[in-house]
Amino acid sequence: MLQGLRTVVYHVNDLAAATAFYTNVVGAPPYFNEPFYVGFKVGGYELGLLPDKEGVCTYWGTSDIVAEHARLLAAGASANDAIADVGEGIKTATVIDPFGNVIGIIENPHFALSSTD
Repeated sequence: MLQGLRTVVYHVNDLAAATAFYTNVVGAPPYFNEPFYVGFKVGGYELGLLPDKEGVCTYWGTSDIVAEHARLLAAGASANDAIADVGEGIKTATVIDPFGNVIGIIENPHFALSSTD
C-alpha cells in the first residue's frame, strides 16, 4: 500500500540553471549533486532534478515496490518505467493511471520524515 508522499522530481532541460534556482529557493545547496541527478532535502522530503526533459513526477512511498507495482497494474494502471534500482537500495517505478497521469512509486529504506531537514 502507499505510505505517503516521498519525492517530487522536476525534469529540467538545464540542470545547472535549475540547481542554482532551487539552491536559492530551498535556501541550501543540494545534498547530492551529480550530472545525472541533483537532490535537495526539504523538510524530510526529496526534491529531485533530472536533466532529461521537462515535466514533473511525484513519487509515493511503499515498503514493497514489486507488490505495489503489481497492485497498481491490477487496479487498471499501465506500466510506464519499469522497477529500477537507482542506488543505495532505493527502487523506483512509474505507471500511468487510466486518466493519463504518471504515478511514481519509491521504495526507499533510508526514508525518515524529519521536520529539521
